[in-house]
Amino acid sequence: MCRHIAYLGPEVPLGEVIVNPPYGLYRQSWAPRRQAHGTVNADGFGVGWYAPGDPVPARYRRAGPIWADASLTDLARVVRTGALLAAVRDATESGADAEAATAPFASGRWLFSHNGAVRGWPGSLAALAAGLPPQALLSLQARCDSAFVWALVHSRLAAGLDPAHALAETVREVADAAPGSRLNLLLTDGLTIAATAWGDTLFHRSEPGRSTVVASEPYDDSPHWTEVPDRTLLAATPTDILLTPLKEPTA
Repeated sequence: MCRHIAYLGPEVPLGEVIVNPPYGLYRQSWAPRRQAHGTVNADGFGVGWYAPGDPVPARYRRAGPIWADASLTDLARVVRTGALLAAVRDATESGADAEAATAPFASGRWLFSHNGAVRGWPGSLAALAAGLPPQALLSLQARCDSAFVWALVHSRLAAGLDPAHALAETVREVADAAPGSRLNLLLTDGLTIAATAWGDTLFHRSEPGRSTVVASEPYDDSPHWTEVPDRTLLAATPTDILLTPLKEPTA
């Protein structure tokens, strides 16, 4: 279900991260190499990026497959950024929300993506809805599991939790309510990246002091990619990566 990627580093064209690599996100939309659930990510795509001096990211999202968008290649060729989050989508269920259900989700300086699926959605998370402020429920960006998971994460960010702990607590809460869910989450504010590996693949690639990439799967055959173990929390900056094991809710 889906593929996503986040980048922090020197300014580069969007295409250098998502289109040009031989096995980049663009190609992963129809030929992912490490995807265990689903085969084609043609239910939408999105790119969010940060312009110099502006903490609020821009987004470009579409409901169709990334390869069918004639404008993307031009956009990816000329727009430069030092931080981005992008995703291609394989929808858990068909629905009317289309583009609104496509990552990255956004609020303020944050960009978010969910690679996976909540088992038993929506009934399995009904009890968690009661713990959200009414405004959060009324502001859901789409009627899908990923948008609801984003609401849970965002409520924790708004309460002052740091990005890594916001993801970790959300994963534990959702996994407890809906065992068997796949919860690979990805979050950035343009300065840091937080991610979880929970039921699907995750990799990171770092050039110390220069750039960090966190992705569902490697976009090339470089030996510098490192697989993140399942049930792991990742916190990254352009200079450092910290991995922390995540425990099962019943442990």
